[in-house]
Amino acid sequence: MARDRMPTSRVGRTARIGRLAAGQAMRQAATHAANVGRSREGAQAALEKRHVEAAEQIVTALGSMKGAAMKLGQVMSFLDVGLVPEEYREEFQAKLAKLRDAAPKVSFKEMRKVIEEELDDPLEEVFSRFDEEPIAAASIGQVYRARLHDGREVAVKVQYPGVAAAVRADMSNLGLIMRLIKRLAPGIDAKGVAEEIRLRIDEELDYELEAQNQRSLARIFRGHPFIVVPDVVTRLSRERVIVMEYVEGTGFEELKTRSQEERNRLGEVVFRFFMGCLYRHHQFSGDPHPGNFLLQEDGRVAFLDFGLFKRMAPEAVEFELACQRAVAEDDAERLHELLGGSGFLPHPEKVDPDVVMSYVIDSIWWYTLDEEVQLTPEIATRIAIESADMRSSHFREMRHQDIRPEHLFGRRMEMLTLAVLSQLRARGNWYRVAREWMYGDDAVTELGREEEAFYASRAGRA
Repeated sequence: MARDRMPTSRVGRTARIGRLAAGQAMRQAATHAANVGRSREGAQAALEKRHVEAAEQIVTALGSMKGAAMKLGQVMSFLDVGLVPEEYREEFQAKLAKLRDAAPKVSFKEMRKVIEEELDDPLEEVFSRFDEEPIAAASIGQVYRARLHDGREVAVKVQYPGVAAAVRADMSNLGLIMRLIKRLAPGIDAKGVAEEIRLRIDEELDYELEAQNQRSLARIFRGHPFIVVPDVVTRLSRERVIVMEYVEGTGFEELKTRSQEERNRLGEVVFRFFMGCLYRHHQFSGDPHPGNFLLQEDGRVAFLDFGLFKRMAPEAVEFELACQRAVAEDDAERLHELLGGSGFLPHPEKVDPDVVMSYVIDSIWWYTLDEEVQLTPEIATRIAIESADMRSSHFREMRHQDIRPEHLFGRRMEMLTLAVLSQLRARGNWYRVAREWMYGDDAVTELGREEEAFYASRAGRA
């Protein structure tokens, strides 16, 4: 089938993306020319229409790919960062959700070849049952349900055949892809985003490395009261195939419809997992999108997919915590000193400490402010714009700032965690939770006390 074919050559993929970028540029130019004779309201409406059309074109282009461009689509699917006007956001979200939940499929015949090549055995010798219909489709592979001969139910994640070549082509074309996105968000740091993807995408192609990441977190959270990381079947995990414990649960779209109390609890679990992993354990999953966790019947949340993963040096983590404490304590001089001494402010003398404090507060106020906050998509969008967009009220000061590479991935994780919590419209005092790793405070929430007891028991066994 044509849909099973993956364009792997740079020429083919460049041509498709290039035509799209050129076409959108021409339409946008035509709109601006026509706006000369329109009223302000008419011009705004025409530009908004082109904005939506451009967004739809990006959805179409990314949806036809299975490599790095698909990953970009998944990220965009729940963090629009003000890409489209408010009245179109729900429609845009629905279109992008299809990228997240219904990636293009490759025939089972081709996927079976990958499995048997990687495991060096016929499918029937490895599994007593293997369901041919995938249960999920990821950006670079599909997930199947199967049963081992010892009776264990497992999930088998299989990389698309040819995806490595496709991703390499995506990397070559990344500048063109970012041009498309930049038409919607002119202030986006396209070069920084592209470099981040290049640094991490090779790791995501290696399922053996992903298995190692997953085993690490599975050990940390084994026996945890509300977090589950499925165990990996190490002997059956290879570069293009990873086999793990099968877990069932309720997905994100249904969870968004649950009661406020349930969404608050889920939000706190998600916050504790992603942010807590970084600040407690100095390693974290960098892909907190809604397709990567399930709420189980017993109330625990299972977290999946550890291809995008980051380990940080203790001193880098402590630096971030010190900056957060400076913000929480309203100590502008200390924050300025920290950022100036670390390279975040290449010329600290050019930036006023109060200006720096204002900029950082606008980025992280939601978990450094001691009050209950209900997060919403509008809040996430505003924070994203204030953090890294030419529309930011801090744009002039941002030109005097830089971000160190070792911290870029953590900021991405933080922003995407905020996006998930905002889609849930979760409410909580996020600062009181964060104080547990920021200051070593005792827990003040029910979940926090459960987790506190868990860590205390682990320390007792050490």
